Order: sequence, then C-alpha cells, then structure tokens
Amino acid sequence: MNESGTATATATAVATLPQPRPGTRPARHRVLLAPVTVTPSKPLTPSHLKGLLWSDVMYRATSQVAEVTLRYSHTTYHPTEQTLGFWEFLDRRYGDLDYDCLDECGIGELYVAFRAAGGTAPAAALRPYAEAVAQGWTHPAATRVLGIWTGQYEALGLTDPGLLTHQPPGLGLTEMIDRLAALGMCLDHRPLGGPVFLDLTRHGLPLRPLVSADGRPNYLACALRELMPLAVGYDEVVLLYDSQLDPDYQRLARVLAALGPSVVRVPVGRVPIDGTIRSAREGGWQDHHAGALLDAAGSGHSPAAIRLGMRLYFIAVLGPGHSEGYRPELLRQYLGRAERLIAAVHTDPRPPERPLAERVDGHRRDRLHVDPYRLTCSLLGRRRRPAAGLLTEVYL
Repeated sequence: MNESGTATATATAVATLPQPRPGTRPARHRVLLAPVTVTPSKPLTPSHLKGLLWSDVMYRATSQVAEVTLRYSHTTYHPTEQTLGFWEFLDRRYGDLDYDCLDECGIGELYVAFRAAGGTAPAAALRPYAEAVAQGWTHPAATRVLGIWTGQYEALGLTDPGLLTHQPPGLGLTEMIDRLAALGMCLDHRPLGGPVFLDLTRHGLPLRPLVSADGRPNYLACALRELMPLAVGYDEVVLLYDSQLDPDYQRLARVLAALGPSVVRVPVGRVPIDGTIRSAREGGWQDHHAGALLDAAGSGHSPAAIRLGMRLYFIAVLGPGHSEGYRPELLRQYLGRAERLIAAVHTDPRPPERPLAERVDGHRRDRLHVDPYRLTCSLLGRRRRPAAGLLTEVYL
C-alpha cells in the first residue's frame, strides 16, 4: 500500500473553519464537493477512474457527517474551446455520422485525430455551438459517450451527478466578470477589444487569461461561472482535481475563499501506464479503459466485489500521488480481497463496534470532509473487522 502523499491529499485550507457557539449543539455543516470534470470525448482511463472513485467515496462518506452537495456539470464546461472545437471538427469532417454506431473508443479515436490536426477553429465557427449549448443542446457524439458512461457509473456504483442532465452555471460570463471586478480580481480589456484576465497579482500569482479577445472562455472561466454563486452557501468547498492543474486551482481557491467559505484543494495524481503518464488526448487506452476493466472483472467477480475492489485499488493502493503505476495483476488481487471482505461481513453476526458516523468522523482530521484515502486504507487493516454499514453506505 502506498502511504506517501497523504498530506498532499488533504491539501491546504484557505480560510478558517466555522466554530459553534459555546454551549450549543453544532448543526451539520454544509460541504460543496466540486471535482474536475472529464470531457465526454473519450473512454474513461485509469486516471479518470481514480479521480471519480476518490470523489465518490469522499461524497458518500462525508454525507454521513455533513450535508454534502456534489457539483459535477458537463454543461458548464461545454463552452470551452477544446469541446466546441471538437464538435465543429466532427461536423465539418464527418457530417451526419451516426455516433450511435460507435463506442467510446471509436469516438475517442476521432478526438485523437482532432488534437493531432492542430489549429483552432475561428470564433465565428464556434459561436453557433456555444449558443446552442446555452439552450441545452449537446452534440450527439458527447451524448453517446455520456450514455455509455452512465452504464459504467452504474456498474461501478458511482453516484450519477446528472451526466445527461442540462445543468447550466449560475452566472453568465459577463456577470462572472463583473463579480470578479467587484472583488478587485479582474483586468478587463474588453472595452479595448482585448482579453479578460484574472488578476491575483497581489497574492503573488501572475495574470491568468480567462476570456480571449474574441470572447472564448477557458476552463477556469467556466469554473468561476459555476462555483462563485454556489460557494457562498457552504461552510467548506472541496476542489478535487488532477494535480497537473494545480496552478489554476490555486487561483480558483483564492477567489472562492474571498467569498467566505473554507476552501480545500485536493490534488490527485494521474496513473502511469507502463511507467509513463500520458494524456487521454494521445490515445493508447486500449485494454485498460473502464469498459475493458469492467468486462475483465465481471468474468470472475460479483458486482459488489467489483465496486469495492476498484475502490480499494484505485484509492488505497494507488494513493493520492502519481508514483504507483497501473498493474492489472494487482487490481485482480484486490478484487479477490474485496470478495473476502464482503464474505466476512455476511458471516459475522456481531453488531458494529462503533456507529457509522463515528467511524467516518475519525477520518476528517481538521476538515469537514472525509479523507477517502485514510478511510479506505482503514479497511485493509488485518486486525479490524469490516463494518457492514460502512461497506453498504460508502463502498458498494
């Protein structure tokens, strides 16, 4: 088991946690969990699965001790250039292709071709797509991938955050820029025909473009549109993301903390394949994407063992960092271990040693959310009997 990186996974709070008044019973705190989204243009790779399983255990475990909202909206991030550009590329290159005839790997190969082609479509070509997204439209290729993911989420026991639901952000682009300006965090060159920058220079961070001169928002701009109106209603906001995106998430945390909540960054490292960390845009996911892993696991293990074993492996074994690479034989070993843990619960009639909320609470440290790495590692202790409630409510 990889013990390194635990401190990285819990990250750094940017504001002070709220404290109850003396002599009062503390109310259940409100936590907003906002994981980074996966663009629906390719299969789910081991790196994607790691982040999704990490997020799911955090959400379900924290729900035992706090009021938790999981915010994961694909609608919010459709306006980014990488998504709209891919859709424009598909329509221009392939016309009325029937995407229902393709699986996620077939669509992923088209995405690899799009990235390999290089270049960007002019803003005028992408504008109709952005307008259609605002009205609730999604390209058939993305709808096909999201439909496939829905089935894989069910097989993995992942909470469906509304993959096929239109979930627009709470702020329009102009409203978001105006709110940043009110916080003194914006450098707006639109009146001069220029771009918009996030200005956190007083915090020692360089200017970061948000909107190009021709009006195209990037991923960070979309995240601000979504999270700025939500953050004010929560005691703690947890940002769970790919560790390679850390500079932008430092900025996002700074902005959200200025609105009042405690903000915690939880970076999760990617999973090396054959010793190399590769982007999904490069392809190479054959034999170890979510569909292939589920097919292989399903031939010898129960659905419950697949759900638990995947979490044991991708959370406790791989850990929060990126030093541990994907090893299919080790995944099979932990699927077997999951079968034994589940069997032990079914054959042991004794009541649990501690209430579920109490057991989960011990893995919060000084945060409001539960650390999924610490909690999942606790299942692997040789002297501890697994708790049926914990498995049922958090892992299965």
